[in-house]
Amino acid sequence: MSGASPIAIGTVNPGQEVDVSVNLTAPASNGSYRGYWRVRNASGALLPVFGGHENKSFFVDIKVGVTSSGYDFYTRAPSAIWVSGAGNLTFGGPDTNVSGFAMYKDGQKVEGGSTPAKVLETHPEFVNDGVISGRFPAYTVVTGERFTAQIGFLTLGDGSCGAGNAKFQLNYREGGGPVTPLGSWTETCNGTLSPISVDLTPLAGKTVEFILAILANGSSGQDWAVWIKPQIALP
Repeated sequence: MSGASPIAIGTVNPGQEVDVSVNLTAPASNGSYRGYWRVRNASGALLPVFGGHENKSFFVDIKVGVTSSGYDFYTRAPSAIWVSGAGNLTFGGPDTNVSGFAMYKDGQKVEGGSTPAKVLETHPEFVNDGVISGRFPAYTVVTGERFTAQIGFLTLGDGSCGAGNAKFQLNYREGGGPVTPLGSWTETCNGTLSPISVDLTPLAGKTVEFILAILANGSSGQDWAVWIKPQIALP
C-alpha cells in the first residue's frame, strides 16, 4: 500500500511507549488488503514484538469499497458543448437545422419497433460526411466502470429507418489535451438497435471529458442517429 520503509522509531526505554504512524495508500480496486511489518534494530536484526514473539510480523488490514455515482449522458446532454462542421450548436434543435442538431426525442419509435422513454438524437451537419459531437462536463472514472448504450436510428413515417449510415464514436479528452478514441461503431438501418459496452478501467482515477460523436458515411440524409440510455456505471 505504498508505505514508506523503513520508518525510524528512535530510542525507546524499557516500559516506555511510542506511537508510530505510516501513511498508506488504499488500492483503487475493491477488495481486502493486508500490509505486513516487522520491528528491527539499526543493524537490521529483528526484535521481539507483541508479547515476545520473535521474528513475527504484525499487519494492517483494510477493506476497500469503491462506489460509483455513475454518469448519465442523456441527463447531462444540455450541458455538453455541441459542435458540427458549421460551428457551435444549441442543444434542443430544431430538427430542421441544416447545421446539425442534438435534442431529445423521447417516446419516439426507433428501429426495432420500441419507443424508449428517453431518446437522445444527434444528427450530423446536412452535408456529405457531415459530423456532430458533444463534449460533456468532466467526470472522474472509478475502477471497473463501463460505458454502455444502445445505438441506432429513429424510424420514419413508414416504419423504416431509411438510408441511415453513420459511425458512432466515444472519445475522451484529459486536461484539455488531444481527443483520444475509446470506441467506434458503424451503423446502418438494419431494423435493430446495437448494444455497446466499453471498459473504462484504463481511465480509472482520471478526470476526463467524454465526447459522443456521429460521422456520416457519405450522405448525412436520414442519419437520425440515436443513443438509448448512454451511461457510465459499475456492472
